[in-house]
Amino acid sequence: MDSSSGEESDLSESEINEYKEKPYEEIRSGKYKVKALNGSLRCPFCAGKKKQDYKYKDLLQHASGVGKGSSNRSAKQRANHLALAKYLEIDLASEADETSRPTVPQAVDQTPEQTELYVWPWMGIIMNIVAESKNIDTLHDKGYWLKRFAKYKPINVQCFWNEVDLTGQAIVVFNSDWNGFVNATQFEKAFESERHSKKHWNGQQTQLGSNIYGWCARADDYQSDGPIGDYLREVGKLQTISGIVQEAAQDRNSVVANLTTKIDLTNENLDELQYKYNETTMSLSRMLEEKDRLHLAFIE
Repeated sequence: MDSSSGEESDLSESEINEYKEKPYEEIRSGKYKVKALNGSLRCPFCAGKKKQDYKYKDLLQHASGVGKGSSNRSAKQRANHLALAKYLEIDLASEADETSRPTVPQAVDQTPEQTELYVWPWMGIIMNIVAESKNIDTLHDKGYWLKRFAKYKPINVQCFWNEVDLTGQAIVVFNSDWNGFVNATQFEKAFESERHSKKHWNGQQTQLGSNIYGWCARADDYQSDGPIGDYLREVGKLQTISGIVQEAAQDRNSVVANLTTKIDLTNENLDELQYKYNETTMSLSRMLEEKDRLHLAFIE
């Protein structure tokens, strides 16, 4: 039987470092292609992998990781990947400069709505709830308010009452997604159309009557004194529309990166299983050939 695979596995770390010089020169000579014509980078020693369009830093991380940290890889595989890492660091160093060069962001005009500070999760404020003895129990029931504003799909209502003069305030909580934002703004516009918005509330403090006033919670509400401000600071935070969009994009990119890493690890494991299968098949073939040779020699 051929003992080359056993010799490979018995190579020491220093011998692996020496062995890498041969595949390194073969990469330099063009025997193994790392950079395709379209500029994409690939690992020539993992030809079976689905992912063959690496960024520079990802390919360098792959090569270094296999070369230095994969104990289940053969000595030859580790040496080959160390050679690839050396080639990337020495011969393709310019690729690292290109990928690390920061992109200058273009100035984008943002609307006032995008930069305005809202309380998030989205919340609405109701002021000047005036109760009478005949309806006080109804107005104290948050189910009444959830039903009254059901078209805006609120998920909760928190009421605050002054038991002395039977007046109250309330916070209407909406979903934290973009549908919740749309519902919150429609809630606010409904009060604006009836001239019962925040602007009218501030301008008619002495002539409020029994009408309720409402609007979306913003920075000044968040920073206000009293039960409304206390509740907003306890359960919410100030965010701009553009900030929420950026956070969502970062979260999505993080999920994609994690999935990509898992896929790469799965592909590497599959490559290793394929390599071991091929190695076992070759050993078995050699054993059968040796058996046939001995059988023929015995017959002769």
